[in-house]
Amino acid sequence: MAYRLEAAALARLMPMHLALDGRGRITSAGGTLVRVLGEGLVGEGFFGLFELRGAARPSVAEVAAMARLHLTRRGRADLAFRGQAVPLGKGALVNLSFGIGVVEAVQRFGLTEADFAPTDLTVELLYLYEAKTAVLEELRALNLRLHGDKVVAEERAVTDALTGLGNRRALESALAGMAGAFALAVVDLDGFKAVNDGLGHAAGDHVLSVVARRLEAACRTGDAIVRTGGDEFVMLMPGMVRADAALRRMRRVIARLSEPIPWEGAVARIGASAGIVLAGGGGVPPAERLMSRADAALYAAKRAGKGRAVVWRAGLGEAETEASGGA
Repeated sequence: MAYRLEAAALARLMPMHLALDGRGRITSAGGTLVRVLGEGLVGEGFFGLFELRGAARPSVAEVAAMARLHLTRRGRADLAFRGQAVPLGKGALVNLSFGIGVVEAVQRFGLTEADFAPTDLTVELLYLYEAKTAVLEELRALNLRLHGDKVVAEERAVTDALTGLGNRRALESALAGMAGAFALAVVDLDGFKAVNDGLGHAAGDHVLSVVARRLEAACRTGDAIVRTGGDEFVMLMPGMVRADAALRRMRRVIARLSEPIPWEGAVARIGASAGIVLAGGGGVPPAERLMSRADAALYAAKRAGKGRAVVWRAGLGEAETEASGGA
């Protein structure tokens, strides 16, 4: 009866203990070790189950005299323990722990607070680990949400809400990144006010969305299209260096934009005019100057009868211009 009480007390105070008799047989085993190593420990030989680091086959007395134990389950190098032993009668009492592998062991074997002694700091460390893990997961999730919100906010800041094209800020950014020769075309819709007045603003919004899609369809790889406001759009065309090529391109765009647009049983009819400015590779003029020149060419196209494109040249408005025929 006294032994059973002693074994019960050992199991409560030291759930990872092994009691050895003088021949090295296990006479008592803590419940946590039984859970990890399996039933049937009692009666087994300690040295047949475990391999001690630095000692080939010590005696029980030598084990009891060791200040620290490092041992692994024979045939299971993944099951390593640290421990301490003290003499127990003719045998020894060995108390084991998982050492720094406790977190892995808890996860691997599904251990809980009940598997450790109440005074074992492992429990507190596990709480800290779980709390730290939970906080890190929350912080990671928060960072992902913040990054996603940042990306969305940045996209919205440079996106026209109605058409999904870039806005004026996107144009400024694109111009700042332009290298080499390119053409910039300001496209303004003809007859758009009549659509708004005759069919309503919902029809006008629909027309702007259709125009955006048609402009996108006319894009080459590397081109950029933005809506700068109202019914005005800007096309950036890298590598476009010849006025005649730019004019041919914009003729096709104007023709496409002039095609009828169905709207709730009615038809919206618009046209388009364009002002083009060519920027050579030898130093790109400031964005304000490029836009001013493109606007001047656009006004010339409007004055010339609309439905056409004009390329900006020095002296525009006083002398030489180049225009396409109406679409």
